[in-house]
Amino acid sequence: QVQLVESGGAVVQPGGSLRLSCAASGFSFRTYTMTWYRQAPDQERELVATIAAVVPGQIRYANSVKGRFTISRDNARNTVYLQTTNLKPEDTGVYFCSVLIPHSRYFGQGTQVTVFS
Repeated sequence: QVQLVESGGAVVQPGGSLRLSCAASGFSFRTYTMTWYRQAPDQERELVATIAAVVPGQIRYANSVKGRFTISRDNARNTVYLQTTNLKPEDTGVYFCSVLIPHSRYFGQGTQVTVFS
């Protein structure tokens, strides 16, 4: 069964950095595009970054995080990462990793990132 387990969230001050990780299991990780989403309180879930299966593959970022966040993957460890830098209060939210396997999109339980001074 598909499992996605995020970690690395914390409370940080503006300008800080965090490295989020997502350990995947239950599917052929190296053959699927992986995506990070986030959800702020009282807002809809939004796409943050996505990385295609083949590295160097297609990588896309939300405009709000371009130049500050970097997505990467380690197919040997079945893990996808999101390096965040220069964090802003508006980056606060629960961060989820996700995979779309035909007919179903799976999410992990999320990891909380809180940015405040």
